[in-house]
Amino acid sequence: MIETNEQRLARLKLKANKLPKTPGVYIMRNSAGEIIYVGKAKALKNRVTQYFGSGSGHNEKVKKMVSLVQDFDFVLCDSEFEALILENSLIKQNQPKYNILLKDDKGYHYIKITADKWRKITTSKDTSDRRAQYIGPYYSGYVVKDTVDEAIKIFRLPDCNRSFDKPSKPCLNFHIGRCEAPCRGKIALEEYNESINSAISFIKNGLDDDTVKKLESKMLEAAENLNFEYAAKLRDRINAIKKLSEKQKVVMCTYPSQDVFSVVFGADLCCVGVLIFRNSRLTDKKVFFVDGNYTKDELYSEFLCRYYADEKDFPRRILLDCDISESSLIAELIGNASGRKVEILHPERGEQKSLVDMCSQNAAENLALRLNRTGSQTAVLSSLQELLGLEVTPEVIEAYDISNTAGDENVAGMVVFSGGKPDKKHYKHFKIKGFSGQDDYRSMAEVLDRRFSEYEKGTDEGFSRLPDLILLDGASGQISAVLPVMKAHNINVPIFGMVKDGKHRTRAIATTGEDIEIKGNRRLFAFITTIQDEVHRFAISYHRKKRSQKMLGSTLTEIAGVGDKTAAALIKHFRTISAIKSANIDELSAVNGVKVSTAQNIVNYFADK
Repeated sequence: MIETNEQRLARLKLKANKLPKTPGVYIMRNSAGEIIYVGKAKALKNRVTQYFGSGSGHNEKVKKMVSLVQDFDFVLCDSEFEALILENSLIKQNQPKYNILLKDDKGYHYIKITADKWRKITTSKDTSDRRAQYIGPYYSGYVVKDTVDEAIKIFRLPDCNRSFDKPSKPCLNFHIGRCEAPCRGKIALEEYNESINSAISFIKNGLDDDTVKKLESKMLEAAENLNFEYAAKLRDRINAIKKLSEKQKVVMCTYPSQDVFSVVFGADLCCVGVLIFRNSRLTDKKVFFVDGNYTKDELYSEFLCRYYADEKDFPRRILLDCDISESSLIAELIGNASGRKVEILHPERGEQKSLVDMCSQNAAENLALRLNRTGSQTAVLSSLQELLGLEVTPEVIEAYDISNTAGDENVAGMVVFSGGKPDKKHYKHFKIKGFSGQDDYRSMAEVLDRRFSEYEKGTDEGFSRLPDLILLDGASGQISAVLPVMKAHNINVPIFGMVKDGKHRTRAIATTGEDIEIKGNRRLFAFITTIQDEVHRFAISYHRKKRSQKMLGSTLTEIAGVGDKTAAALIKHFRTISAIKSANIDELSAVNGVKVSTAQNIVNYFADK
């Protein structure tokens, strides 16, 4: 007999209810017996039973994983820390599909000096050219590329594929002082090789004082020999090295050994950025793309264990962009692996906070490239998610505003932002129909009720998807008025208000409790202000249009034979009063419901004006 999904979940839940409330590791298996997920728990029974309940609180990734679970195993442990070590070991051995897996496909990197007559310095991922000279290996491609770029810049070497045996016209790099342009045929091979050798020495020895002293000695010698052109070249090299030294001070920190992490979410993907500091200097940068169906706490709890599983160069401390619940456990695990104490910190001010911010900016830019959007859009959506405590990144945001004049022509506007940008094809207008007079709370409730009713019908493409976040122009009163409507439609979308100050400027985000101030975050403040201004503009422009049409209609109803319906038909057809004034009897009578006699009355009315 084939087991139904309900029977499968009931069986697994019954088994989970028999587990003890002690620390341990649980192992989820699919129908083929393959391990698809490994997790740890302080209380096994409490954690495992959550998977096989209603599932309403699970994200899509967990729902998919649970749908494949046919059975599970468990291992009891003496402590939560012991469970963490075992979990890490099992994940490393089995590489389960639904755990965070960090696959390093970068390999080793080398600096290559070609064996050509006119040697060139490039980057390479292999050593297959046996004639060439290689410096390395390096683990970081970032370090290799940056080193080669700086060497080429300082020693004004070519980075093109031109042949230098025949003179040719130099490129832009020569004209802006970035290259000596051996392609011109005015540089001897001996002089060129000296520059290459100096660059190789620079790559091997770095920014040491001896390099600068040797160059200064050569510069003075050249000047004494009246070889001023060569002395000037050496002077420029010395200045370039000193500038590079100053540049590197920008990416230095007072603490000698630390790794900095930041997570930026976007759509169903998130980017984990890592900045690596050794000897107080930034030595490497890494980015990892991970499934976005995690909270930061969940992600870091898995990610940090995976990241340091095969690490050889451990930091003294780790900086994160948030506090995590298992920081002490993970710090102990990493500390045991490194053989020394490791701290995990969440800096909130000063130099260390600025390093976390820099890491976050880098992660946002890398995620933006992957998602084909700007880094600022990615960063602001991630900041909004974190500020409001949202489970998912608010890729689709709907905002609502009410507009009327003392209750007259009561209308509403709905604007949509997708990926941080206005999505105007999904904007909607509403005319309040349920009552007359001014009541913003009832108006907002009616608008959301109609919006969700359209979603349930599924006939209008603009209403066919639910947003990730709803923002109302107003405070907690508007939110309270709408919550019963959402409950009645069984809609579970986070909803907040946008609060303005006495000068009608965006001030904060409203909740049913205390307001959340946003002025401290300039990028987020600008984004919310943009949304609030846009929905206000859209709503009030519709209100003004309705008022204008009403005033036009009242003018037309003064004419004999023109009632409300005829006036509306004329407005719809001609749109403006000037167009109606200039129309002749034939054009007027062509409008549905307008008799020839009425058309004559309209012509006569405006002729007398």
